[in-house]
Amino acid sequence: MIRDYSVYTLSEKEKAAFYLVGFMCLFTVSYMFYHSIAAACVFGVLIRLLRPQAEKVMADRRRAKLNLQFKDMLYSLSASAASGRQMAEGLVEAEEALSLIYDDDEPIMIELRHMKKSIVENKESDKVLLQDFADRSHSEDIDNFVQVYITCRSMGGNLEKIICHTTDVLTDKMNIEREIRVLTNQRKTEGRIISAMPLVMLLAMNVVSYSYIEPLYTTPAGRAIMSGALIVMACGICLMEKISSVEV
Repeated sequence: MIRDYSVYTLSEKEKAAFYLVGFMCLFTVSYMFYHSIAAACVFGVLIRLLRPQAEKVMADRRRAKLNLQFKDMLYSLSASAASGRQMAEGLVEAEEALSLIYDDDEPIMIELRHMKKSIVENKESDKVLLQDFADRSHSEDIDNFVQVYITCRSMGGNLEKIICHTTDVLTDKMNIEREIRVLTNQRKTEGRIISAMPLVMLLAMNVVSYSYIEPLYTTPAGRAIMSGALIVMACGICLMEKISSVEV
């Protein structure tokens, strides 16, 4: 069971891949700007400072995957409710149904296995388990569903009708969010391509006409210009990522 979906810790394998790839990328970019192995090594080591950002990105991806998988869980719960099953029975059936779609290490399968074990073996309340799931997921959609279900249980409403209606509403909302996310990802990709153009041009100048830009690498004024260009490019990339990262 994942304790907090807003927190992600890189595994040893992921750390090794992140540091290796990150070091090589920073090393290559800084070498293109300074033509100095020492300076490139210094910049490469700075990849350690980007680890928190990488873990945040991984946490966001995991939470987005959970939301997508939760939609399939809603379909299963809706079908169970329509056939007269209680929520506890629906959660057990959802684990069996979704096991045909997802691998055992997927977030939704980890949660459903935990709920199934707690319900069958420990006789825990489905309301408690769902509330704990919503709290740990930090997902608005999951929390909304759980709150509607708990309110329905407390007020004695038509469980089948409410679950089916809530499932339809949340599914439509998720579909709209997915469409918005696709559009923003397209713009983000375009921005990253534009951000990479200065590097492509610099590489081309180094290959085709190095003598033309040689003063940028051999004179103090040239190195200052390259440093300024590198800082501006880094700030531009950060600004582009911030603008294109729209909360859906």
